[in-house]
Amino acid sequence: MIDLHCHSLHSDGTDTPEGLALLGEEARLTALCLTDHDTLDGVPAFLAMQSRTKARLLVGTELSCQFLGQSLHVLGLLVDPADARFQARLVELRGRREDRNRRMLVRLAELGCPLALEDVQAQADSPLLSRVHFAKALAAKGFVRRPPEAFERLIGDDCPGFVPREELSPSEAARWIREAGGVPVVAHPGRFAGGRFHWDEAMADLQRQGLEGLEGYYGEYRAAEQRYFVALARRLGMVVTGGSDYHGAHKMGLRLGRGRGGLQVPDELLDRLETQQKLGAHP
Repeated sequence: MIDLHCHSLHSDGTDTPEGLALLGEEARLTALCLTDHDTLDGVPAFLAMQSRTKARLLVGTELSCQFLGQSLHVLGLLVDPADARFQARLVELRGRREDRNRRMLVRLAELGCPLALEDVQAQADSPLLSRVHFAKALAAKGFVRRPPEAFERLIGDDCPGFVPREELSPSEAARWIREAGGVPVVAHPGRFAGGRFHWDEAMADLQRQGLEGLEGYYGEYRAAEQRYFVALARRLGMVVTGGSDYHGAHKMGLRLGRGRGGLQVPDELLDRLETQQKLGAHP
């Protein structure tokens, strides 16, 4: 059993990279891929744990794109962490995120929920700030009762406090990932547009834009969703991947390798992913 999607405290998770590696060993995984948002900063500590776990420790990241007016996440699996050009591109993305965060502070103040940047930073264990940290800061200041309420009322995608950031196109994200030696994969498509979306034509469009796989197994899918996306990938000839999207305490009840309890990502999916990586390799 493998898990190709998890987050550490270097993005919006709560576990250290070292802790994730040990959790992978505890879950008896055969492979685990770290996929923090817009960064590979946790990778060195993660890979340094290889001698302490039987699970293969793999490198990835998760990028945000704009697709049909919505935010679409793309996993870059098996990217080369030593690729200097890709690292520079991730620094650029983090700059866009920081600009969005500043604009969100202004928007929240206009809505009667003033926060200082330091209030948000106090909720994070790394320099990368996400809406998870905004939600925790809003709760700490008493503007909402609990962090999930912040997403429901203030900073969710369709809420008055949400501020979009300049995002990549899917084709641009796919190119960056392939040029870094990785495989671009559509992350949790069942969560796009609130799950009320018909994917057959849209996924074919993304495939034409360079996306090579999709996440057919996911920690929060219902059984019918899993069957649908696995079958869709097969119809299109795309690689199937899978992962829990584990965030630690930020997603309570969701376990590494098992999701909400029923997730089982087959080992052979990694073989097919690595085959696709070789097919897409640049000379």
